[in-house]
Amino acid sequence: MVIWTNGCFDILHRGHVELFQYANSLGDSLIVGLDTDERVRDKKGESRPVNRLEDRSYIISALECVDAVVSFGCDRELADHIQRLQPDIMVVGSDWRGKKVVGSEYAGEVRFFDRIGDYSTTNILERS
Repeated sequence: MVIWTNGCFDILHRGHVELFQYANSLGDSLIVGLDTDERVRDKKGESRPVNRLEDRSYIISALECVDAVVSFGCDRELADHIQRLQPDIMVVGSDWRGKKVVGSEYAGEVRFFDRIGDYSTTNILERS
């Protein structure tokens, strides 16, 4: 079974790793989609991303629970990746519950992952 998740994953933290481990436990292959630097900047502001796409991709690819990483710069590219892969399960954060999840029509099912504690890149940046 192919599993898909995506996001910025700018500053990798425990919540991200637990999401990847959970997603990986659902199937045989975990594919992670990463927002390009330009897309992160558009969504999160000029000070983001902290880590460039090349670095984020390298770090996430190095995780044992991740099988492949792809990037996308717009919703159409994101949907195209998901349509091409036809994942059995798409794992998204529970903050997307009740909202339009790009590409979900190409996945066998969508599962929501609850945030772990107060781990978030925004919280990490606000504390520093």
